[in-house]
Amino acid sequence: MNKTILSTVVATAVLATSAFAHFQMLYTPNTALTKGKTIELRHVFTHPFADEHTMDMGKQHDSKKLADVEEFYVINKGKKTDLKKSLKEITFKGNHNSGHAYASKYKARRMGDHILVMKPAPYFEANEDAYIQQITKTIVNVAGAPTDWDAELGLKAEIVPLTKPYSIWEGGSFTGIVKSNGKPVPFAEIEVEYLNRDVDLKNNKMGKAYVKAPQDSFVTMGIKANKDGEFTFSIPKAGFWGFCALGAGSDKEYKGKELSQDAVIWVEAKPMK
Repeated sequence: MNKTILSTVVATAVLATSAFAHFQMLYTPNTALTKGKTIELRHVFTHPFADEHTMDMGKQHDSKKLADVEEFYVINKGKKTDLKKSLKEITFKGNHNSGHAYASKYKARRMGDHILVMKPAPYFEANEDAYIQQITKTIVNVAGAPTDWDAELGLKAEIVPLTKPYSIWEGGSFTGIVKSNGKPVPFAEIEVEYLNRDVDLKNNKMGKAYVKAPQDSFVTMGIKANKDGEFTFSIPKAGFWGFCALGAGSDKEYKGKELSQDAVIWVEAKPMK
């Protein structure tokens, strides 16, 4: 029995390590628009603070062919619109390597909140012999009119915001609830990273770093939700911050291997000038 418990603990630790610092980006330069317009989006699987490696989205262990994105859609005023056909394959260049990613455009014309949801195919992390799937949300608002920002979508892995994720001043805070299929995930482990680079949309590449971490623990910060799945994080700097609830999802296996099905949400803090 002790050996079984030890094996389970080791396997869990290995899977958590495989997800450490991996973030699915669903990036657009501005989430608080004064008026409707067509926006550029980039979908990149990377390490947003250190930018030490850009992963090939859809990488599989049993095929050289990359798997397609499973879902990409938007919800505005309760209406769901499929955006998967808008995705265009690109090569995105980090400061150390390039990876398979996607670009898309979206007409954010209507007032209110536009909840963008990306569900990529699970990614095979060869170093850990396990898969990672990060169900990701970014919310764009048009003209300041709140509509859907706090909507609960019932995803297998989801962070439901209790703070408008596009309406945060630098030095403010973000609060959310980690859920799986509509149920809170008690004491969920959450990784937090700052997007420490300019994203060059024209050339599909990362720029130079803004800040330098004083020690490795500041690259990917760790927090835990409470018994009700709630958490709060104070945001020290303007820019984009990613929150990833590790293994929060209900799916635990993919193609016969362990799966960490994570919930990711991106929030933007604005500078006070």
